[in-house]
Amino acid sequence: MAPRSRRAERRQEPLSRERIVTAAVELLDTVGERGLTFRALAERLSTGPGAIYWHITGKAELLGAATDAVVAAAVTAEPTGSAADSPQDAVRAVALGLFDATEAHPWLATQLATQLSRTPWGTVAPRIFESLGRQVQAMGAPEAHWFTASSALMHYILGAAGQNAVNSASAASAGPSGSDVDRDEFLGTVSTAWEGLDPDEYPFTRAVADQVRGHDDREQFLAGIGLVLAGITALHRPAR
Repeated sequence: MAPRSRRAERRQEPLSRERIVTAAVELLDTVGERGLTFRALAERLSTGPGAIYWHITGKAELLGAATDAVVAAAVTAEPTGSAADSPQDAVRAVALGLFDATEAHPWLATQLATQLSRTPWGTVAPRIFESLGRQVQAMGAPEAHWFTASSALMHYILGAAGQNAVNSASAASAGPSGSDVDRDEFLGTVSTAWEGLDPDEYPFTRAVADQVRGHDDREQFLAGIGLVLAGITALHRPAR
């Protein structure tokens, strides 16, 4: 009888926007955007679609709220290290939070691009921009460069994280009949293909082809963050 009682308690829990968004994220993770319907959401929440419409007006709002919830959790990740973390450490923490979130939620990269291009006045873009911009300001960058420097960081983070998510998905489905392929094997295939390019047309790509093998995506991502941060730091160096 106890299990029935617990299920009944869950059904009687008041429906809230937070519960709806949490369930939407879970559905997106398992069945993707196409599978996210109000009917499926209502079944997951043990309620009727009409009750959901009291809190969410439509699918576009639902996708925006789900994206914002994941981003909010990602950008509040605490940097590792001592209590006296630098602004650069805080930027790396935000960057890795978004990098990991994009890989953990296969739908996120597409939704981030959609939210930033169609509704930049919504909550997602300002949330990311604020988390990075405060650190750019703390690094001492001149005010005239705040927007450009923060934009460069945001575009690099979202672009690199999104591409990494695509690469992971491609590697997982590149084998026969969609079977998983070992990452090292996948990178080895890419490296070999690059090594076979025309040496006159692709001299640089051939030169770095071997570096593709076995590289660490997170380390490469953080190295890119370091390059952007170095550029921002150079903005406020005294001119010679």
